[in-house]
Amino acid sequence: MALNIVLFEPEIPNNTGNIGRLALASGSKLHLVKPFGFELSDSRLKRAGLDYWQHLDVVIYDSIAAFFSDNKEAQFAFFSSHGEQPHWDIKFEKNLFLIFGKESAGLPKSIIENHKEHLYKIPLYSEHIRSLNLANAVAIVIYEGLRQLQ
Repeated sequence: MALNIVLFEPEIPNNTGNIGRLALASGSKLHLVKPFGFELSDSRLKRAGLDYWQHLDVVIYDSIAAFFSDNKEAQFAFFSSHGEQPHWDIKFEKNLFLIFGKESAGLPKSIIENHKEHLYKIPLYSEHIRSLNLANAVAIVIYEGLRQLQ
C-alpha cells in the first residue's frame, strides 16, 4: 500500500464511496473512523464505489481515540482550511496517514491545535469558497503523494 487515507467521522456516503474507489485505484488503504453519518450498507455508498467495494482494503475504528491508539507509531499529515502549509510541502513517504475531517465541520479543534506542525491545506484561489468537496480534496492529495513517490 502506498498511502493511508483516513476519514474522521465521514457524513456523506457518496463521498466515502468515491474515496473508496480512489483508494483502490491508487493502491491506498482506507481508514474510516466512527461515528458515520450513514450506514455502510447505504446504497449511495455502494453506488459511488460501484462494484469495487469488496476489493478495497478498509479498516474501521470505533473512535478517534481508537484510531490513534492503534496507529501510535505512524506518521501523519492532517488537512484543514486552517492549515498554513500547502499540501505539496508534505514529504510524502510510503505508509503516511493522510487525515481528513468530516464534511460539515472538518477536523476537531483539538486535532488542529495538537498537530499544527503537520497541518496542511489545499490552496484556494477564490474568496468565494471555504473549502473543496471532500472526495476532490482527497484525490488532489493522493495524486500529489503518488507523484512524489514515483
